[in-house]
Amino acid sequence: MDPIVEAEVSQTAGRHHLYRGDCLTIMPALEPATVDVMVTSPPCNLDVSYRGYVDRRTEDDYLDWLVRIAGEVRRLMEPNGSFFLNLSGSSSGPWLPFELIVRLRPLFVLQNYITWIKSITTRADSVGHFKPIAGQRFLHHNSFPLNLPRWCSRLHGREDALVLDSFTGLGTTVLAAALEGARGIGIDVDPTYVATARARLAAIKKTQQSLAYV
Repeated sequence: MDPIVEAEVSQTAGRHHLYRGDCLTIMPALEPATVDVMVTSPPCNLDVSYRGYVDRRTEDDYLDWLVRIAGEVRRLMEPNGSFFLNLSGSSSGPWLPFELIVRLRPLFVLQNYITWIKSITTRADSVGHFKPIAGQRFLHHNSFPLNLPRWCSRLHGREDALVLDSFTGLGTTVLAAALEGARGIGIDVDPTYVATARARLAAIKKTQQSLAYV
């Protein structure tokens, strides 16, 4: 298989593109100053088992890697673009997000630090994402829900925005773009993820077409 494969996009009328490959290979080939919104959640360097990526680097190597990616993001973003980076620390590396923020100062202006509340319980009612984990000392770092990139697109405030995700996974950011009337570009190294994202986009289009005839 070729190192870069553009997914079929006919099911989304050419508005959304999915690429399989390394984002540091694909992003340099994209047109500069065209992306309105960047929303991404990179691997967190927690030795998670991925099929196309080794999630185990030294902290300095991991930070250098993210800074290289951020440099490409800066090149692709139009002057008034918005960059939303979903990254958390861990029990073994609690300072990591803050170290990265400092390293990104030459590239971006930090406007907000957003805390995403993943779940809430009031008396007997519970809403949000819950995943059982061992231990009572540390919070978990799961969940990239659909509403997160949808709100990012809305906060940017531009209609028909071009939204990019360099670690698209199952395509959540591109789906959010479709639901918000924006255009999406998703990049991932895992062909299974790209195929799943394509199927999810096709399902969204089918639903939207059905609603148009109601």
